[in-house]
Amino acid sequence: MARLRLGPLLRYVDEGAATVWVEASRPCVAEVRCADGARGSAPTFQIDGHHYALVPVTGLTPGTETPYEVILDGGRVWPEPDSRFPPSTIRTPRYGDEREVRVAFGSCRWAAPPAAEKDPVGPDALDSLAAAIAAAPDGPRPDVLVLLGDQVYADETSPATQKWLARRRDLSEPPGTQVADYQEYTHLYYESWLDPEIRWLLSTVPSCMIFDDHDVIDDWNTSAAWLADMRALPWWRERVLSGLMSYWVHQHIGNLPPSELDADPVYAAVRATPDGTDALRRFAAEADTDPTSVRWSYRRDFGRVRLLMVDTRAARVLDEGSRAMLDPDEERWVREQALADPGAYDHLLIGTSLPWLLPPLIHDAEHWNAALCRGERGARWARFGEDLRRRADLEHWAAFPASFDALTDLIAEAGSGPAAPATVSVLSGDVHHAYVAEPDWPAGAAAPSARVLQLTCSPVHNSIPASIRLGFRFGWSRAGRALGRRFARHARAAAPRIGWRRTGGPWFGNQLMTLTLRGRTGRLALDQAAPDGTLTRATDRTLT
Repeated sequence: MARLRLGPLLRYVDEGAATVWVEASRPCVAEVRCADGARGSAPTFQIDGHHYALVPVTGLTPGTETPYEVILDGGRVWPEPDSRFPPSTIRTPRYGDEREVRVAFGSCRWAAPPAAEKDPVGPDALDSLAAAIAAAPDGPRPDVLVLLGDQVYADETSPATQKWLARRRDLSEPPGTQVADYQEYTHLYYESWLDPEIRWLLSTVPSCMIFDDHDVIDDWNTSAAWLADMRALPWWRERVLSGLMSYWVHQHIGNLPPSELDADPVYAAVRATPDGTDALRRFAAEADTDPTSVRWSYRRDFGRVRLLMVDTRAARVLDEGSRAMLDPDEERWVREQALADPGAYDHLLIGTSLPWLLPPLIHDAEHWNAALCRGERGARWARFGEDLRRRADLEHWAAFPASFDALTDLIAEAGSGPAAPATVSVLSGDVHHAYVAEPDWPAGAAAPSARVLQLTCSPVHNSIPASIRLGFRFGWSRAGRALGRRFARHARAAAPRIGWRRTGGPWFGNQLMTLTLRGRTGRLALDQAAPDGTLTRATDRTLT
């Protein structure tokens, strides 16, 4: 009998359909059977000796909740017989103008250690969320969990993983304690997603995901010079191909609605052969060589809430003369999706792992660094700028000035006019603290009528060094702003066309933000994981 190795993960859910992702121990047919009679099945596909299925479930009733089971070749494998958690369920929405939509989001999660071990970075916010939902299974819960990058850390492995790696290969040889291939990536997902609380949470709360750098390696695609240096390393090609392949399997395909999956040529090719490894590897190689050949970004509509998840890693243009966060086709697609169907949504959420609005000092430092790397102060300063860019992770939207301006203009346009939404919110992570920032358009500029917010929340479960706390607090200060302008003047960098101010935070800890949206109203809450495993409310405020 086939066993369930990983999952189930409840991924896409709409009013009448859902998808459930599983990994099985051998080839089989995976089925999902719901208590209300809805069901679906799919044969597994094989990648590098692993067997996966993304099961489409149809026949669900809008506005209901139904428990479900996972069946592999006729044998029930989920729920587990002695589970301490409530049954996994699928809650379908019934969308309407006043239907409430809850969106929880965060980023940056190290896998939690086994329960018997002391957690060096404190309680996991996702574990705490799982405990809260399990304690009140009929109560409110997120309609979707948006994970904004660094779901796994390929370059910062745990002591347990390092012991496992040492049994496979010599860790004195590069890449050392970092993962090297697809099999080692799968181990990271086992370590992270077999955590009992996480496993149950992801089985009962739908999720949307996007990668950030640590899903592949720190500073992934930070510059053309960085990429050239990495491609010269003998282990890099296997690493990046394995990272893209494992992301496609574990995260990307679950982001897509069934209609897009049915039309996806890579998904069809992988499933059309007994072993889809070569087909997926060819896809990953093309994606690495030509980033314009694939779109990792995607759009989800939750009634009158639109979510645009934007790839800010693999879609970059790295040539210093035309440096951009998004290639032209990707930027055009994001623009089209944000402006499509005016009046069809009340809230626009732009999910980007990297914050659009940073503390002013950091924004100006990144703008200054970008100008140095372009050669504005000569070759010696350009070399210094490249070294600093890598050491200090100066690679957010501010480090791509034209892209920062383009995103600013898009937000203003999307938030303007008679059909404008009530809010436009940029959801981000990466920077290991949480804050709320709001832009100010100068007098005479075309300011949006929508309320615009930068909502940043990280980490879910990671360390927060004292230097980060001090640096980000100083970055928002008046002295920090003044220092930032001196950086900008040195590089002859223009001042930003908008200003912004911090209106919440900074908050430090393992945490999640939740937007609760109903009609044209909204609330924002930030919950932090307390030492006793509960969630403590750090802020709760009205947005509109």
